[in-house]
Amino acid sequence: MSGGSATAKQRRVWDRNASTYDRQVAFLEKIWFAGGREWLGERARGRILEVAIGTGLNLSHYGPDTTVTGIELSPEMLAIARRRAADLGVPADLREGDAEHLPFADASFDTVVCAFALCSIPDPRAAIGEMRRVLVSGGSLLLVDHIASTWPPIHAGQWLLERITVPLAGEHFTRRQLALVEAAGFEIVEVDRLKAGSVERIHARALS
Repeated sequence: MSGGSATAKQRRVWDRNASTYDRQVAFLEKIWFAGGREWLGERARGRILEVAIGTGLNLSHYGPDTTVTGIELSPEMLAIARRRAADLGVPADLREGDAEHLPFADASFDTVVCAFALCSIPDPRAAIGEMRRVLVSGGSLLLVDHIASTWPPIHAGQWLLERITVPLAGEHFTRRQLALVEAAGFEIVEVDRLKAGSVERIHARALS
């Protein structure tokens, strides 16, 4: 599948699931992803860009001394994020756009955040490259995502699950982004792997 058609497919998938997404992930947020959004919020500083902001579940975790810009492929997800920002009183600049082609100038942000999205972005290498481009030198990249487990039985289950989720929704369970982050020109500040190695948190710094 070409990049353009893969991106269009992802837009359709997320538009279709937007209205039920928060309910669908509520259990995973408590059990599998617990603490991840708080971890992001504690480290995000200054001018923040959140890539694939979804329904805006991270908005309540950013500090009052930050400014938030968000990019989201799905118009339906973006509409929910805008309502959430209004309800929270967060003056976020939320725009429709593609993570692989960010509509921002070089060195525009102090922090880039991406949570639980690189697992389904068609070309994660391109997206991470774009995140590096829009960061200032020394800026922070903060990623949280589900990745290939370090425990073989879980890894095998993830591989089997991908036989359904990848063609159906472009959702990958055996990706890992750390090598792509390093190759894009980042220095790793901290890495944590949780839940049998199936969830990873990465804090990296953009090299000059």
